[in-house]
Amino acid sequence: MTLAQLFDLAFGNIGRFFKEIAFKKEERGKLSYGFVGTLILVLTYGLIMLFSASYSTGYYRFKGDIYHFIRPQAMLAVVGLGLMYLISNVNYRSLRRLNLYAYLSTLGLLVWALFSEPYNGCYRWVYMFGTTLQPSELAKFSVILGLACYADTDKFYKKRGTLLYGIVLPVLPLLPIIFLLYKEPHNSAILLILLIAGSMILCGGVGRFWCIPAAGAAVFVIYKMLTGQDNYVQQRLGAWNGDESEILYQTQQSLYSIASGGLTGLGIGNSRQKHLWLPEASNDFIFSVLCEELGFIGAVLCMALFAALIIQGIIIALNSPDYFGTMLGIGIMAQIACQTMIHIAVVTNVAPNTGISLPFFSSGGTSLVILLCEMGVMLSISRAGNAQNAARSKRSHEELARRMNPQRRTHKALHSN
Repeated sequence: MTLAQLFDLAFGNIGRFFKEIAFKKEERGKLSYGFVGTLILVLTYGLIMLFSASYSTGYYRFKGDIYHFIRPQAMLAVVGLGLMYLISNVNYRSLRRLNLYAYLSTLGLLVWALFSEPYNGCYRWVYMFGTTLQPSELAKFSVILGLACYADTDKFYKKRGTLLYGIVLPVLPLLPIIFLLYKEPHNSAILLILLIAGSMILCGGVGRFWCIPAAGAAVFVIYKMLTGQDNYVQQRLGAWNGDESEILYQTQQSLYSIASGGLTGLGIGNSRQKHLWLPEASNDFIFSVLCEELGFIGAVLCMALFAALIIQGIIIALNSPDYFGTMLGIGIMAQIACQTMIHIAVVTNVAPNTGISLPFFSSGGTSLVILLCEMGVMLSISRAGNAQNAARSKRSHEELARRMNPQRRTHKALHSN
């Protein structure tokens, strides 16, 4: 390989990215304002609940600072919304040029995290520029982008019904990421990435003959990974199996919170469990606080907003002008759907405690910013889809007008006679 080829491999796609970054005039349609409106409602709901769930923890643990959690979250929400709008004006097709860089950056940050200072025995954070970054959040989008790029190739499209091209080749690049997440350990991120990958592979049209064996193999691998770790994971799984004397303290307090809410809740800000009874009330168990303060009605409203956001996102993905946009959109919405369902399942003790956040609600700057950037990608896809629909509608109207004109001329001629 020549020096020029090495240089092109390392930096060529950066130049191509900037060359393709702008939409052509005819490809830049309107935003999907319904999707934006639903997103703003979800984000506002999340910020309100985060402040309500976190102010007592901030007061007791951070010298009376009740805004300790909500202040950076609100600031990053504004930054994220700005990035979302900027990304919505970027041609999503240019993201294909960043696939390799995103993958290598993810691997580098995950390795860096293993040598960083641990928190609660886990190596999940990278400390840089006076703040923390959680590489697993970037890993989710890196996986989505990589699978969307692979699904857009001719080889996958023509041979997706085979085991090699439909299952093995898409999964191989995920193995280093899963191994590094296992070493952190970060089991919830592993589970989420496997669910996202499975959703994209299934929606990509892989033959159903291979789906069941592949799913069975994934479940077996997850089980062996979990049971092969230390007593911490085994304790959580054992507690979830139903032995009341071993129920984890977090899950027990979560169930108390949900039961206290009833139909209408205790009122916003009136949760009792968040006063240091419920651990991680601002993150892993924020939905429990929501149920306690707003009751069954507030919980249903939250799930309805997420459902509306996910459905609109899937429609945007299916309306994409190309296969890459469809797969990219499906991957992003699969992430939000899976993460939301797992979070709710954990706090209600339907699933073992995995420590997974609720999108747009839980405290976490890295997660919020990356999620809003992903929403910008969805809006970019919607622009292209809306432009295509507008062009198609314009052609239909022009064709209809052309067909109607001869009839109008004949009508005028008869009128003049």
